[in-house]
Amino acid sequence: MKIVKRDGHIVDYDPEKIRVAIGKANEEVRGKEKATKEEIKEIIKYIEDLNKKRILVEDIQDIIEQKLMEFGKYQLAKKYITYRYTRELVRKANTTDKSIKELIEGENEYWNSENSNKNAEVVTTQRDYLAGITSTDITRRFLLPEDIVEAHDQGIIHFHDADYFAQNALHNCELINLDDMLQNGTVINGVMIEKPHRFITAATIATQIILAVTSSSYGGATVSLTHLAPFVRLSYEKYLKKYQARNLSKEDCEKFAMQDTKKEVEDGVQTFNYQVNSMTNTNGQAPFLSVCMYLGETDEYKDELAMIIEEFLKQRILGFKNEKGVYITPAFPKLLYILEEDNINEDSKYWYLTKLAAECTAKRMVPDYISEKVMLELKKNELGDGDCYPCMGCRSFLTPDRTMSLGNIAKAKNYVEGKGKYYGRFNQGVVTINLPDVALSSEGDMDKFWKIFDERLELCHRALQLRHKRLSNVVSDVAPILWQHGALARLEKGESIHELLHHGYSTISLGYAGLYECVKYMTGHSHTDNGDGKDFAIKVMQHLNDATAKWKKEEDIDYSVYGTPIESTTYKFAKCLKERFGTVKGITDKSYITNSYHVPVFEEIDAFSKLKLESEFQKLSPGGAISYVETPNLQNNIDVVIEIIKFIYDNIMYAELNTKSDYCQKCGYTGEILIDDDLEWYCPNCGNRDHNTLNVARRTCGYIGTNFWNKGRTQEIKERVLHIDNKEA
Repeated sequence: MKIVKRDGHIVDYDPEKIRVAIGKANEEVRGKEKATKEEIKEIIKYIEDLNKKRILVEDIQDIIEQKLMEFGKYQLAKKYITYRYTRELVRKANTTDKSIKELIEGENEYWNSENSNKNAEVVTTQRDYLAGITSTDITRRFLLPEDIVEAHDQGIIHFHDADYFAQNALHNCELINLDDMLQNGTVINGVMIEKPHRFITAATIATQIILAVTSSSYGGATVSLTHLAPFVRLSYEKYLKKYQARNLSKEDCEKFAMQDTKKEVEDGVQTFNYQVNSMTNTNGQAPFLSVCMYLGETDEYKDELAMIIEEFLKQRILGFKNEKGVYITPAFPKLLYILEEDNINEDSKYWYLTKLAAECTAKRMVPDYISEKVMLELKKNELGDGDCYPCMGCRSFLTPDRTMSLGNIAKAKNYVEGKGKYYGRFNQGVVTINLPDVALSSEGDMDKFWKIFDERLELCHRALQLRHKRLSNVVSDVAPILWQHGALARLEKGESIHELLHHGYSTISLGYAGLYECVKYMTGHSHTDNGDGKDFAIKVMQHLNDATAKWKKEEDIDYSVYGTPIESTTYKFAKCLKERFGTVKGITDKSYITNSYHVPVFEEIDAFSKLKLESEFQKLSPGGAISYVETPNLQNNIDVVIEIIKFIYDNIMYAELNTKSDYCQKCGYTGEILIDDDLEWYCPNCGNRDHNTLNVARRTCGYIGTNFWNKGRTQEIKERVLHIDNKEA
């Protein structure tokens, strides 16, 4: 007989624990109230005679109380109830002391590998984690219902970012309205920042805005280079006037002014990159930033924007120096390059930028690519017109907004009536459903599967409602940079953000993980089979979308289906599945589960087939989705990169290439740092295994990680197969 504990762990039945528990209560009573050895044996025999394969620990305790009552041991039953209640209090007691001690001493596996972009040894990160441990404890004990906590612990769902939930003012990710803040001024820490009059100043102010915004939220943030482009022209005009004042010829004035402008753009981009990567926000890391490069966002300043994009790509190709002075691949900022008619063909005006982007991707893994063509087909606004815009952070896509009919509810100063608004919008948070757990819980019974699926979805729904409710009491004063000074809105002091949580202005995400394992267990096929497996996978995805559509209609809250970028949770879910269901071949025999709708990392498939297949699932993951192809080193085969880029433009909304560009500080090796059978990283040249002297960059789940990963994610990285060879295209 197996015992299911409160945290979901399954242990062997041990009658001695029953004897000990009753014995503790026996010590508190006298005479006939004490239970005899025979009576205790009878209780144990009664439990064993139930012949249960599994039984909840709470059910055993209920039986003990009932049997003691039947024996007339009322005082003993009362003492046992008191003992049971006391044990429950101990279980629910503040658990921060142990976690904090383990964090500080570097013994906590979870916090050491929770985020591959955070170093848990650094004091700024530890400070964030210390607050996170306290927040998680408060969240578990006071803010969430017990069934949601238990479901989270058992890996049935994942309640994301509990380490920030205790503060009711924090949201997930956002598109920063940099245009409004730069053009109309803003306030940072009570200091008025007026409109800048040159590019380098605008770039510097942008980084200060980014730091302030990401310190007031916990997810990814995105800015658009389009919003910096007008300041390049201001710089050019300033230089032009300088040379005109020297009475130089028109030709010389323009020539020298352009030279100075290009130098300022170079310096401004370098300043931006230095600032973003050297600053630490209140989350204990450099800002989790994405930078969008979209020529189609502007007609007036397109050439200036192209100048900025070119410089960003050149500086990223070079890389950033590590502490040894060697150029390496940085994690941030993540670059988003929009593929469009003006840059996708060899005869396009801005084709040179796409060639540069391909070179950058081959060496530094970024930029990632968004197809304007496909996005315009998938993202229709309320008028039925397609819209193209960047994601928030690594993959979170807003749904087309309703500001055209709602008006300027954010009171943004750059609002244009009748035009869709995306910058200034945000995400309220994420709860993820473990799809393989639904499948395994159904034991392969289809009717049972859909019933359990609905039950788990409603559990996620209630958890998401709690996230929404937590934000619904927030007033603009709690984060002035966000709600009063233009990053997300320009509300009055004391004004509620409540309206911004409704009407489609912000999203809230139903995440999902392990579609492959779910489908494989239920059908015996991969969802990549273009047959029964794929058909069932589409039904599962549609069911998720039907659920969010229903909730959205009923509550006017923009629930959306989100392909969760589970990092540490992939390991947690896998461990929980193994504990709950044992080892199931092909399902629970790994230390990870597959991210979202992705083709499993070990499945052989070519790059183009993978992207084409996954494009069908991106359509059903409107709140967040990204696909990738795993490649060898393609720095000497840029034609292959370009071929993939062109395929992305025609076939899939958002995709990226995973290349390798690592460095060993001990021997100077550049190439791919490898993983051995014990899941330890090592340099293939000198054998170095010291994480402190290995610079490794890997795409984790949409973004690049550089601080190593837990065992589950490391196994997943090791088992990745290449989706393209290194031959001539």
